[in-house]
Amino acid sequence: MKTPQLSFVIGYWSLVICFLSFAVLAQDVPTADRRASEVRHLDLTYEFKPYKSKEEWQARASYLRGQILFAAGLWPLPEKTPLNAKVFDLVDKGDYTVEKVYFESFPGHYVTGNLYKPKNITGKLPAVLTPHGHWAYGRLENQPLNSGQGRAANFARQGYVTFTWDMVGYNDSTAITHNFASHKEGLVRESLWGVNILGLQLWNSIRAVDFIESLPEVDRNRIGVTGESGGGTQTFLLYAVEDRIKVSAPVNMISSTMQGGCLCENTPLLRIDTNNMEIGACMAPRPMMMIAATGDWTKLTPTVEFPAVQSVYQLFEAGDKVKYTQFDAPHNYHRESREAVYGWFAHWLQGRQEITPIKEKSSAVPTLPELMVFYGRPRPANELNEQQLAESLIAARKKQFEAALPSNAAGLETFKSQYGKALKYALMAEYPAADELSTTMKDPPGIRLISRRNQKDLVALQIWRPTRDKRSKQKPLDSYVLIASPESEFVSGSKDLIEQLTKAGHTVAFLNCFPGKNGSEEPSKYKFIATYNRLNDANRIQDILTAVAYLNKVKGNGRLSIIGLKEAGLYAMLAKSYLTGVDQMVVDATQFDNNNDADYLKRVAIPGLNRAGSFATAIAISDFTPLLIHNTGNRFQADKIEQLYRTLGKPENLQVKAEKSPDSAIVTWLTPVAEK
Repeated sequence: MKTPQLSFVIGYWSLVICFLSFAVLAQDVPTADRRASEVRHLDLTYEFKPYKSKEEWQARASYLRGQILFAAGLWPLPEKTPLNAKVFDLVDKGDYTVEKVYFESFPGHYVTGNLYKPKNITGKLPAVLTPHGHWAYGRLENQPLNSGQGRAANFARQGYVTFTWDMVGYNDSTAITHNFASHKEGLVRESLWGVNILGLQLWNSIRAVDFIESLPEVDRNRIGVTGESGGGTQTFLLYAVEDRIKVSAPVNMISSTMQGGCLCENTPLLRIDTNNMEIGACMAPRPMMMIAATGDWTKLTPTVEFPAVQSVYQLFEAGDKVKYTQFDAPHNYHRESREAVYGWFAHWLQGRQEITPIKEKSSAVPTLPELMVFYGRPRPANELNEQQLAESLIAARKKQFEAALPSNAAGLETFKSQYGKALKYALMAEYPAADELSTTMKDPPGIRLISRRNQKDLVALQIWRPTRDKRSKQKPLDSYVLIASPESEFVSGSKDLIEQLTKAGHTVAFLNCFPGKNGSEEPSKYKFIATYNRLNDANRIQDILTAVAYLNKVKGNGRLSIIGLKEAGLYAMLAKSYLTGVDQMVVDATQFDNNNDADYLKRVAIPGLNRAGSFATAIAISDFTPLLIHNTGNRFQADKIEQLYRTLGKPENLQVKAEKSPDSAIVTWLTPVAEK
């Protein structure tokens, strides 16, 4: 077949450019796509974006809460099953008591810890939650740099009901290791479903709030949280998603230069386009004390992190509700730090006028047998191991999604607010506004470079205009077709299709999606790449959205269709959840097995994608415009998509074919009958 001639006419595009309000000079377009070369990571130095108004910040904070919950696998929220809490073995320590506690945060997964109370209780008391950091002995640590026992005991002496519990894999929490669902070397099956140790610990924290406020002696309107190091991360993640937390003190953790080095602090998607300063500021306008040290990554708190967080409080005219205290010490939660926090909590939770430190009282601490939950006691018979817990969580998420699939308009709106929101957090993409696009031409003629302003991407489109015989009386169609390809070379294997489309009267734009390996492989130089960066497949979806936004402006009132070749057919189906102004779409399902997690990891590796409902959600929240899915090979199961088109759209707009459609059939399907 004859190779299609490039009939890109400079005069034609000059005319188009005159009408494009977003066209800019070439120097405004980056010279290269920087998404692969400029990698964000946990030790990068981050800046805090200032916010102009309280309303702007509130919108951002609401978005961040959703991002945290989805990254943790907790959006839509799981069912809060019975805690079945056990509180036992009370020990009287003179001016306070301590008891052992365990409860089920998920069925078969147990949170273990200790409950400290004042000796004599009258009326309702404030409560304090105290997660611990990565110390060798966890909640049982008792040394000069940190004493989890001393902290809990002194809070109890001062009139608080205090609960301290184990990180996963520490002390009594041994059924699950601290390496649960690890993605250090790349995504794993659990990553697709939002099953991760950060989410497990955050859910444990949320259920700890449920537990503490269920106690009859606790005033549920006066609950605070404080933790150090990794416990500081648990602290700010909890208050970011929980309005029930009224006062907080994250200790030695909110930093611009180190975001937390453990697996339990770095789940995929968590810090894409954000950092711990922003997450930390989600406490505003509730009272918060930031504790810092000169000998760790919070050494810049007085000049960097605190002013950043304070700027958010000032939007609420609540500057008096945030404070920092820095100590000349290594990484710690030592006595001086604790005493500063006691004073802060007493002011806001007990009505003490002063904010000055409160001195600790020293006394004998409980013995290990008095603290260890399962000392001399059998573990629960229904306790799950790692594999069982992962399978249980995945099964629960599948069941939750099946129950949420909409069958009517009212159900669709609820579905959009839950799973539509979830998918947007999984894909982390945007449909850019026309005035956010910068464009320029590139040699050879026919290539247009497109970039989103203030982003690092660069998308190249190669354009072909219609090539109908000049003797024909037929006019070129007012129709544009975007061909999205995953191949590493422009137009490789697509020349016949392009020629047939241009002969049929279509203007064709060819997009080579973001390059790089498919699947879940991560660069070895940095840990937790997916925590801070969109992976390749998500970038490819963004490229399709950017190209469509550009073509929607160019085409005016013309038609726009999309052809997704090979894996780009899968990307296009997911991009459909964002798209507007697209009349029809043809996607190659590439015999992708959408019921096989291993196939996702190999070909569409996007964290949380299956948790969000994947292709079914993308279709459900999109316009039910004509869609041809071919080359399913009876592996890509389209039953949910077919059901959605039947109940919510027009069933005649959907065609599903097991075999691969030839180019001629695709062109026929896309070309309006009246124009053929």
